[in-house]
Amino acid sequence: MEQKNDGVLYVVATPIGNLEDITLRALKILKNVDLIAAEDTRQTLKLLNHFEISKPLISYHRHNEEIKTEILIKKLKEGQNIALVSDAGTPGICDPGEEVIKKCIDENINIIPIPGACALINALIGSGINTNNFIFLGFLPLNKKLRNKKLKEIEDSIYTTIIYEAPHKLNSTLKDLKEIIEDRRIVLARELTKIHEEFIRGNINEILEKSEELKGEIILIIEGKNIIQEENILNNLSLEEHYKYYEKQGLDKKEIIKKIAKDRNVNKNEIYQKFL
Repeated sequence: MEQKNDGVLYVVATPIGNLEDITLRALKILKNVDLIAAEDTRQTLKLLNHFEISKPLISYHRHNEEIKTEILIKKLKEGQNIALVSDAGTPGICDPGEEVIKKCIDENINIIPIPGACALINALIGSGINTNNFIFLGFLPLNKKLRNKKLKEIEDSIYTTIIYEAPHKLNSTLKDLKEIIEDRRIVLARELTKIHEEFIRGNINEILEKSEELKGEIILIIEGKNIIQEENILNNLSLEEHYKYYEKQGLDKKEIIKKIAKDRNVNKNEIYQKFL
């Protein structure tokens, strides 16, 4: 008896607003898969109906990921091809998808990403703020301790920071940011690709003044700390503090030693010997 091959999980980006932003490849995949796993089947049905695509749908969201992941893996093992979609944008980026992708990797099931719209990238490229190096923090935690930790990351970062925020929490988040980012530039992007798309640019006080009663999907892009300020900070650190500074940014030992050597204008072997 011929053994059936596993199916493929296609991670399909869908429009974040304007339906014309879907790719030809994404449409082809959605038309040809056996099943579509959707964060909200009603939302995905609107997209499918617009492009006259008829496919079986299965709900896959934050509250049923664990159960539905096992179901999807079983179907993939049976040879079915599945498209994973979120309500909008790229699955797995502040949306469900990460768990089933990890499980597919564990089970040696092929994963094929189908690129397309991603709100954070659209906001960044339209912001006018440095795009060479950036960090994405998603939504800030509600837990006070975890939230303060993330705010500290923003305060210390020399890189552009991108965060998502819900309209009803925007004012409190902007007030939190006011305490730490001083005169850095900040851009509020909202309703990207939709009729009321808007970029509000300025300092934190200007953004606060203009942020009353804003609605829709909101993204904040925050300028990194001034590099001269950064150099002054590093010059006053001990070697151990200098190491911990970069360690908190997620760098490995080799990268940290290289950076410290550059900051202090010494041979990296000299720094390496200090941490043996």
